[in-house]
Amino acid sequence: MPQKTTISKYIKHHLFLLLLIFMSFSSYSQKVKIDGVAVVIGKNIVLNSDIDKFKQEINTRSEGKIKISDCEMLEELMQQKLLAHHAVIDSITVSDAEINGNVETNLRYFTQQFGNIDKVIKAYGFNDIDDLKKEIYEIEKEKLLIAREQAKITEKIDVTPEEVRLYFNGLKDKKELPEISAEVELAQIVIKAIPSAEENERIIAKLNELKKQIEEGANFKMKAIINSDDPGVTQNGGKYEVTKESQFIKEFKETAFSLDLGQVSKPFKSDYGYHIMQLHEIRGNIRIASHILMQSKVPDELIKTTKDKAEEVRKEILDGKITFEEAVKKYSNDNETKNNRGIIVNPYTGDSKFDLTRMDPDLYARVAELKKEEITDVYFDQDGSGVKMFKFILMKERTDTHIADLVKDYVKIQELALLKKKEETVNNWSKEKIKDTYIKLSEIHTNCTFERNWKKEINN
Repeated sequence: MPQKTTISKYIKHHLFLLLLIFMSFSSYSQKVKIDGVAVVIGKNIVLNSDIDKFKQEINTRSEGKIKISDCEMLEELMQQKLLAHHAVIDSITVSDAEINGNVETNLRYFTQQFGNIDKVIKAYGFNDIDDLKKEIYEIEKEKLLIAREQAKITEKIDVTPEEVRLYFNGLKDKKELPEISAEVELAQIVIKAIPSAEENERIIAKLNELKKQIEEGANFKMKAIINSDDPGVTQNGGKYEVTKESQFIKEFKETAFSLDLGQVSKPFKSDYGYHIMQLHEIRGNIRIASHILMQSKVPDELIKTTKDKAEEVRKEILDGKITFEEAVKKYSNDNETKNNRGIIVNPYTGDSKFDLTRMDPDLYARVAELKKEEITDVYFDQDGSGVKMFKFILMKERTDTHIADLVKDYVKIQELALLKKKEETVNNWSKEKIKDTYIKLSEIHTNCTFERNWKKEINN
């Protein structure tokens, strides 16, 4: 009996694209040798193992909210391969620098997840880091091509207020209005334990001493392993590939591109501490450089006085002696929120709203029970660069979980309506492109019923 493809209308293509880098090379060393080909689209293939892996990953990442059959998963994969194929035909281009920047971002992510790069290489069955980079390069290139082709297809698509209203009423008539999750808007005051000028001078003097020793012939890698506060130093000796597009901090990239071969920089400051850097190699727009990072030490007494200061500021606000926004301007040390009334920006959406159910667990535990205008207790925190601080958070706005309302949730309804219209546009594009694209589907998948005519080779 044919299997009907009824993929949930709420599945988002961007969720699928996020999975490509995590799943595409999990059995790299054995894939082609032992795996069967599910479909060929142009010069692109989908393997049988891809179907199960992506299906399981979507189930995990959606926390079981999105159920998808093998046939539905195969159609999603075929759709991506069709887009990748026609991106090449349409002469869509992506730069090596852009791809390499994404490769470096992914390498740092995987290294953080596994502990070191050697564990990443072993886990995915690669021979060495160059082998791993080549595979990630191809995956990232395809991801960018797919995204650019979709953007090209939908670049002129927009929705009018009338279309938004009709979309909303259609959902309402079918009793399919989405549930809008509880959202919060938060603001914070951050008081950092800032090291003394004498401590910073001690660090700079130490780095100048190391610079001199290296210039006189000492091994940079050994000096980094002994002295650097970079947590990755034991795995890479402080050595990195740097491009202008990579995700390294501004000061790091600027220094890497300002040095001559073999030159050791003067100490320079970043949000992470103080560094020196040596340039080892220039490969086109890539710089191979090593650094030593040293962070100033913070004595226990400074930690205590910083906490006391944060408690005093919080009490001033609660006693009505100063408003929260006035306190942000006067006391907060956080550069990202100080000039934004303390408002915390959601790093995943770029706006100030947080979905309460998808928040970082630690942050959720602190704010979940807060009512509007309530403030958390003062608590200790430490950022990725090792800076110690005390902070407290204000609940600026809060909306509870509710069924979508056209007036209150217009922007969200508009986004859903635009997404639906773009998906329909891409689907119509696909139906036309399938007609003149080489597609060969394996016999074991001929019992699937697809939304589009992928089985044209079989039907002919």
